[in-house]
Amino acid sequence: MIKITFMGAGSTVFSRNVLGDCMCTPALQDAELALYDVNETRLEESRIILEAINKNVNEGRASIHTYLGVENRKKALRDANFVVNAIQVGGYDPCTITDFEIPKKYGLRQTIADTMGIGGIMRALRTIPVLQEFAADMEEVCPEAWFLNYTNPMAMLTGYMQRYTKVKTIGLCHSVQACSKGLLESLDMSGELEGRKELIAGINHMGWLLEIKNRDGRDLYPEIKKRAAEKNAAGKHKDMVRFEYIKNLGYYCTESSEHNAEYNPFYIKAKYPQLIERYNIPLDEYPRRCIEQIEGWEKERDEILADGKITHERSKEYASYIMEAIVTDTPYKIGGNVINHGLIDNLVSDACVEVPCLVDGQGIHPCHVGKLPIQLAGMNMTNINAQLMTIEAARTRKIQDIYRAVMLEPHTAAELSIDDIKAMVDEMIAAHGTYMEMYH
Repeated sequence: MIKITFMGAGSTVFSRNVLGDCMCTPALQDAELALYDVNETRLEESRIILEAINKNVNEGRASIHTYLGVENRKKALRDANFVVNAIQVGGYDPCTITDFEIPKKYGLRQTIADTMGIGGIMRALRTIPVLQEFAADMEEVCPEAWFLNYTNPMAMLTGYMQRYTKVKTIGLCHSVQACSKGLLESLDMSGELEGRKELIAGINHMGWLLEIKNRDGRDLYPEIKKRAAEKNAAGKHKDMVRFEYIKNLGYYCTESSEHNAEYNPFYIKAKYPQLIERYNIPLDEYPRRCIEQIEGWEKERDEILADGKITHERSKEYASYIMEAIVTDTPYKIGGNVINHGLIDNLVSDACVEVPCLVDGQGIHPCHVGKLPIQLAGMNMTNINAQLMTIEAARTRKIQDIYRAVMLEPHTAAELSIDDIKAMVDEMIAAHGTYMEMYH
């Protein structure tokens, strides 16, 4: 029997999607599903909802078990074939609030703060010690399992696992498979969706749509560039930053404009506040989403628990397709996050990069991409520098290395002095309390 362990199963919407996908996949329908979390209420809510999906779409074929707390973690992991990770250490309150509110005192504004910026760095530093514990347990009780990481900051967490543990790890993000579809739809080019061919490579949340052709092999970029320029000139919309990427860098990238607005020094600048309005940048977007999601989930939970009528259709998330490909030895292509090791020639070898990968019964096989256009490699390296230094800080546990990571982060470095960076880091470490007590 296949065993799938879900770490952070109290993330009910996501565990429902991924494990619901598994229950819609013939090769995985008889699996044992092990749900692990440290929050008893959220864990029980997830169990009830997944049991309902199992009954309604899977004829009760899966077996579902819950495991609460660190003392039961090894039991959840023992003999697992696949481990899906979706934890959020510290949650919205207190950690996400801290990641936004303290930087504001120093004049540093953010939109999402889960991938780069001071918020992304802090999130990595409080999550990697927990992943170290996961890895130690997995090496003991399920050494052959694949670790499918969905938690952000993707490149930092996945990169740490791949460089410093023996766990077979792949980082997964749905922005790859959504990238070109969203772009074409937004430019009224939906007629080119079917049969399109594309190549995406770079780093997580800043992977580049290097090629996009229609079913007949015609390059779609000339028309994309024309329409994107016209749309930005016509007025405000939600994707202005990425359309500016097309104009100034020549290529579109995988993750949203609200994300990419904070991955560089160009758009969120205290000296030029008019840029926020001009490019329609939603400051403090992630805390706002958290509040809406919490409220929305509570309403949805109550409706589901009231009548148990819940169903599921297989989504585009990669997890179930990876498991299916490995279990059945049926090749499947994904965009995955892996250590570079020569896959992208002009990015450093120990960077965590996002490239096409082939999955089959032997595992996950990253594909060589070659060189990125110089301007794209340069943009990626500004993020990779901070990512690698953050991983180093998580390894050494030294505050001095945290300072260095934040000094290398492009948005923060463009706004703050070194003295302010150090003061901000010290204040955030103190505010995070036990989540950051291992750093000295």
